[in-house]
Amino acid sequence: MTARQKQRPDGRHSSEKEESETPVGGDSKNIDGWLLGVCTARVFTYLVFMAYPAALPVLRDQWGMSGAAAGSISTGFQLGYAVSLVFFSELADRLGAKRVFLWSQFLTAATALLFAVFARTYHSGLFLYTLVGLSMGGTYPPALMMIAGRYPSARRGRAMGFFIASTSVGYALSLGISGLVLSRAGYPTCFLLTCLGPTVGLLLAWLALGSTPNRTFPRLQDQGFSREVLHNKTAVLYVAGYTFHSWELLGMWAWTPAFVSACLVKGGAGISKAAGNGAYIVSSFHLMGVVASLSMGSLSDRFGRASVILLVGSVSAACSFTMGWSIRFPTVFVIALGMIYAFSALGDSPILSAGLTESVSTAYLGAAFALRSLLGFGAGAISPLAFGAVLDILNPARSQGTGYASWGWAYGVFGLGGLGVVLVAYLLEKAESRESGFPE
Repeated sequence: MTARQKQRPDGRHSSEKEESETPVGGDSKNIDGWLLGVCTARVFTYLVFMAYPAALPVLRDQWGMSGAAAGSISTGFQLGYAVSLVFFSELADRLGAKRVFLWSQFLTAATALLFAVFARTYHSGLFLYTLVGLSMGGTYPPALMMIAGRYPSARRGRAMGFFIASTSVGYALSLGISGLVLSRAGYPTCFLLTCLGPTVGLLLAWLALGSTPNRTFPRLQDQGFSREVLHNKTAVLYVAGYTFHSWELLGMWAWTPAFVSACLVKGGAGISKAAGNGAYIVSSFHLMGVVASLSMGSLSDRFGRASVILLVGSVSAACSFTMGWSIRFPTVFVIALGMIYAFSALGDSPILSAGLTESVSTAYLGAAFALRSLLGFGAGAISPLAFGAVLDILNPARSQGTGYASWGWAYGVFGLGGLGVVLVAYLLEKAESRESGFPE
């Protein structure tokens, strides 16, 4: 047998553990220039992710949308993103993560520009934003696969925390640009500036990955998706946790700019000014996500994945069930609560990613990410629509613009996801207490 095929007493192949622990290329002991380059590319690429939510308070009037219709554009994007995550993740196992990552970067740059130039009505916005989502999937799991191959398990949570944090920086920058431009030049200019980001991201990614090998891992004869993923209890728990996490987080990000704008309108601000200032405020929430990703990923390297997930999951669930009711309180309270919400809702993301890479054979990591993406972003696609429908039910006679008065029960929809994360963390913690580590 080769080193890859050598079996251990438990019947699994020794290389499965070794590949997850052994870095490939670069200095794995530190956060190096390679990771900095990949993260910077992600910052610019994900400017487009918040292009629509940031402009939503203005677009609801100008495009004549109900709450459900407004939520359906976010749903279309998330469904497209979920499909592309599945497709590109599986493709990365077969063609290599680097190759798939760069092709997805190119497609994202092209479709983002189409959205910026031609999205001017509900139907064009729905179609083109969905097209952007269909292009972006290869910029996420393949990057996690490259990070897993480069950094050992003891530092993987920190490395993935940096990567997830770069997403939050991109969100915050997108909202900052939107807040500056929306009230001064309107949403078309706002779209153009944020949608140029993926083009810059493509150039930066090309430079950062120039010398990175494009690696594939052949699947052994006795391996299979069912055995390596579906019958892997730890992997299934991490996938379930990510599904609940996505329901809460992606729904929250889709609607919180509009909620904060509603709070500002309630305080006497005009709609356009409220939309701009709301985008500024929510950008600070994303900066809290940066802190959460960096700190919680590193913390889980030291104290265990499940314990940290349980902590942040409990806090985020409490915030979900509280946030909507805070419209009755001063704006400063809403901002403080929103920062805690953003920190806790995103804090478990790098941990869930690192845990999955440690639980699954490298040859099936893309397939595991595909299943996770289908369920997670499928849930994240449905939750904004469910939120919007509940919002319409709660406010049957809403005024024009940001005229929703009742938000409490709608945010409770997201809280169900937070409770699911807590349950998964509890089950993972019980598994950790029974065994000396994650089952292989």
